[in-house]
Amino acid sequence: MRPRLAPTSIRARFTLVMTGVSLLVYAIIGVGVDTAVHNRIERDGFRDTQRAAAEWIGSMRSPTPPQPITSTRVPYLQLVDATGSVVSASKAASGLPALSTLRPPNDGRTQNRVQCANGRCLLLTAAGVPPQKTARLWAGQSHTVYAAMPRPVLLGTQRLDALVAAGVLAASLLTGWATWALVGRTLRPVEAMRAQIAEITISDLSLRVPQPSGDDEIARLARTANQTLARLEDAMERQRRFGSMVSHELRRPLTGLRTQLEEVLLFPEADARGGVRDALATAERLQAIIDEMLMLARVSTGPRIVEPVGLAALAREEAARRGDGPPVEVSAPEELTVTGNRVQLAGVLANLLVNAQRHARTSVQVTVRRSDGGAAVVVEDDGEGIAPGDRERVFEPFTRLSEGLRRDPGGSGLGLAISRAVAETHNGTLRIEDSPRGARFVLRLPLAPPHT
Repeated sequence: MRPRLAPTSIRARFTLVMTGVSLLVYAIIGVGVDTAVHNRIERDGFRDTQRAAAEWIGSMRSPTPPQPITSTRVPYLQLVDATGSVVSASKAASGLPALSTLRPPNDGRTQNRVQCANGRCLLLTAAGVPPQKTARLWAGQSHTVYAAMPRPVLLGTQRLDALVAAGVLAASLLTGWATWALVGRTLRPVEAMRAQIAEITISDLSLRVPQPSGDDEIARLARTANQTLARLEDAMERQRRFGSMVSHELRRPLTGLRTQLEEVLLFPEADARGGVRDALATAERLQAIIDEMLMLARVSTGPRIVEPVGLAALAREEAARRGDGPPVEVSAPEELTVTGNRVQLAGVLANLLVNAQRHARTSVQVTVRRSDGGAAVVVEDDGEGIAPGDRERVFEPFTRLSEGLRRDPGGSGLGLAISRAVAETHNGTLRIEDSPRGARFVLRLPLAPPHT
């Protein structure tokens, strides 16, 4: 495997990227500043040389003008004729050959140049003497004035470039440090959450991550993590209770099955066929319990196939199948369509109708109607009803009330638990509500979105 060159830390990666980007940006700015400073220094130097040349030309009154008075900034001035001979010069330029061979046009315009020779560079301006003055002083023979100054140190060395480069590097490092500090401060709550999550184990899901104040992304992440941990803790607790109940519910029929088979083996003179028949009945009960447990597990993962389902038609179909027991009456003024798994929803209605017929005295009433912007299926019986303290307990797996055990000893106690799981996976609810008589189960589901 090739070694990873990029740092693994988000903080380090972000700092590295920001430092690189800032270095590029500052370098572009530095090049612009360096160029602007160079141009400004040159422009100011040529402005001074042009002024000195113009002032000397303006003061000329004879063919051999006197030595000009110069400033410390522009010490070199020469008047050169058409043959390149120096006619007059300042004190600093006396005894020197012509400073340049540059010849501007004879219309008074000037030309600027950086003149380098013998290890010395000058900012030089070549100014032509106007034709009127050349005609009066030199019979029309062209003359040129050279004004020059030593090139400033910042232009002649790399000092300015070095200063700009140092500034760019310092600014980039400062930006990198600020980014490192800022990202570290921003990610500090994330690190605290990571450390807390690392301490959470399956055996103890009660811990929660620290939640910073505010409503930024990290605060919302902490709240979501705590909500997820709470759901996970609740799911694990339900799984523990379910596993305990499963082991308890399976242990009894398994013990009975073992006893029945042992009796057949220990007492061969007894009715072996009857013993095997009883064992087979016990095995069938075990299989029914296991099948319902698998169904509950599958339902908890959500509906796999969804389609538009008409609740009124589905209620009528399931009511028509309930031929035994008290009659089932369906009231559905309009068809209400939901989106879900038809088989699972039909199973919920079947469970509710079986349960209602088991406890009803004379009839079962099913109502399909709109409720709070959704659909509601109400299944009512005229039996003894369910006490308020038991209305949530009946939805727990393997929970059987005494009346239910008396009326149906062979039940598993998983039907209502499966029905509620189906309702919840369809984003709905299944509850027992107050009723003047009997039990009143209400299944609420969201309506299917209208077709556009």
